[in-house]
Amino acid sequence: MSLGLHDPVSATRTQLASDLVAAGAAVVAAGLSPGSSGNLSARATDGTILITPGGAVLGALDPDRLAVLDAHGEWVGGDKPSKEASLHLALYRKNPEHRAIVHVHSPQAVAASCLEPWAPHSALPPLTPYFVMRAGQTPLVPYRAPGSPELADLLTVLTFPFHAALLQNHGQLTSGRDLATAIDAAIEVEEASRITLMTAGQRRRLLDEAEIADLTARYGSSWTPDSR
Repeated sequence: MSLGLHDPVSATRTQLASDLVAAGAAVVAAGLSPGSSGNLSARATDGTILITPGGAVLGALDPDRLAVLDAHGEWVGGDKPSKEASLHLALYRKNPEHRAIVHVHSPQAVAASCLEPWAPHSALPPLTPYFVMRAGQTPLVPYRAPGSPELADLLTVLTFPFHAALLQNHGQLTSGRDLATAIDAAIEVEEASRITLMTAGQRRRLLDEAEIADLTARYGSSWTPDSR
């Protein structure tokens, strides 16, 4: 997705705030964020994080009301942060090179999160190259109530690499080197969820291990060989 966003490595806080507003509108336009659900964040080079406030409508964000967290995750400015802030902090710790996170309750991903996972390392099977390229393996994080700090703990204990996850009976979470990349991953998780649901109960042709290895090597995504 091309949003004309600033490079997060050099962007000022004002520019990051503007980028979050644009990203929120893009997420809504893509059909990923019904109502006031979902939250976004972007991280500056000094570790400061801008995150959407609790209850914010992603398509109508006010840059002056975004919550500000310091490098330690403490709320230091703006409106009260989303109750999912701990989840964002956990994924930033897992992927320290990433500077943006998208959490949405997109309908197909929510539906897929209500099913048993395809494998321990990925709730969704490798049906398309775009899913493997842009999202990679997407584990299912066990259910806890939205906003529970235990969600972050359950994400942290997953030892294999990933930058996309389904939250059981809840939604999806992606991170990326910038907001456009994180949104692209979220769109692909939604599409992969839709295709997974459409092909449920049928004899599927999955990408094989050699095809997956080629894609992950070329695009820098992660996939653990299926050991079921």
